[in-house]
Amino acid sequence: MKQINPNDLWKTVLGEIETEVSRAIFLTLFKNTALLSLGEDTATVAAPSIMSVDLLQKRFSPLIKKILDKHSEKNLNVIFVSKPINLAKQTKEKNGPLFVEESGVSSFQNKPVVVMRQLNRVRLENTFEAMAVSSSNQLAYVSAQTVAKNIGKSYNPLFIYGPVGVGKTHLMQAIANEVFKKDSDKKIIYITSEEFTNEVVEAIRSNDTARMKRRFRTVDLLIIDDVQFIAGKDRVQEELFHTFNILIDNSSQVVLSSDRPPHEIKKLEKRLSSRFAAGLTVDIEPPDFELLCAILLIKSRKYDVELPIEVAKIIAQNSQDIRGLEGMLLRVITEAKTKRVEISLDLTEKFFNRQRPTEGVRYHPDEVIKVICSFYDIKPTQIKGPKREALLVRARQAAMYLLKKELNLTFVEIGNVLGGRDHTTIMYGVGKIENLLSTKAKISSEILGITKLLSEQKASNQNVF
Repeated sequence: MKQINPNDLWKTVLGEIETEVSRAIFLTLFKNTALLSLGEDTATVAAPSIMSVDLLQKRFSPLIKKILDKHSEKNLNVIFVSKPINLAKQTKEKNGPLFVEESGVSSFQNKPVVVMRQLNRVRLENTFEAMAVSSSNQLAYVSAQTVAKNIGKSYNPLFIYGPVGVGKTHLMQAIANEVFKKDSDKKIIYITSEEFTNEVVEAIRSNDTARMKRRFRTVDLLIIDDVQFIAGKDRVQEELFHTFNILIDNSSQVVLSSDRPPHEIKKLEKRLSSRFAAGLTVDIEPPDFELLCAILLIKSRKYDVELPIEVAKIIAQNSQDIRGLEGMLLRVITEAKTKRVEISLDLTEKFFNRQRPTEGVRYHPDEVIKVICSFYDIKPTQIKGPKREALLVRARQAAMYLLKKELNLTFVEIGNVLGGRDHTTIMYGVGKIENLLSTKAKISSEILGITKLLSEQKASNQNVF
């Protein structure tokens, strides 16, 4: 048997991975990796930091294994280890991520940056340049840019509100990415209100509130997403109140988002509501038709596709919301690739005409999530969140499987529905359930039970989305 050189194999693997992921992700996560060893059934991949190892395991392990298996002609278990890699000139790049280890040591430039514990939550592609702007979000967009250019000096706090799926999270993560790009010495935390709540609860449970206070009260930029969920949680509100005051007094920047303005959040303490509204409060309205088209044109470039404007209009007309745009675009791209033709108005219209007869009986993704959460007695925020308890993982993978089976969503669409997870994670989850269905009676019973609940829901409500 021909001896495989690990270095040559890894160069080949990296070459293929580079075509599968964005340029920013490749430079950040893959460029400084190496294949340390290759055995008959195990491959050991080295990355320069614990943070890199964590991200590679969580987001790209299935992709790496697939490509390694293909080029090595083996069925490998891939192990990731943290080990400095001696590659030339890896410290000067400016495309660094907002992701670092919690210890404050940057895996990219070895500078002290603090970010949230769930490292895969800030997406590198969420930048100001990648956001389409129209009258519905222009004020929020300009305000966010102003804050990113001069944190702590303008619009502090910045409070962004609007309904689900209008781009609040993209805009806040764009602030984080821009601040880090300008000055990677800045200490930044991006976190959801649920994760902030968990931090407070864990600090109380472990009797270590001092550590939590140091973590949140010494940052230059604190971003909290979906702050409306702290309503009614007295201890969490108290902690946020004091943290907020200290950060503002220290000229640190605070950015918050919600689905409604501060004064409309029920069970929110008046002192917090007053402080939230003390800076600039801006809303993002649902996108107009022109903005939906612009978003499609931007996303099409991500897939190296030249999308005719007329095709963008048809897709925009047939999309239920902004979060479904990318998935619908991918379906049209896949349709063209399957038929080996260019994307055209005729192809797109025929595609959507075929979808319409069954459109009325399809579920909405949120309805599937709701039924699954009811079955497992968990909350939608938990199934979309980062926690990895056994029950949550099983519910999450069941959701991945059913969203694929019942709605035929793309892996990207399912990832967006489940809190912005990477498509490779979704592929793994769907495959996991498919494998277990043939070997584990309990999983089969659970999936059958959920499907039955969905059928009953449809029978009792003919107006399912």
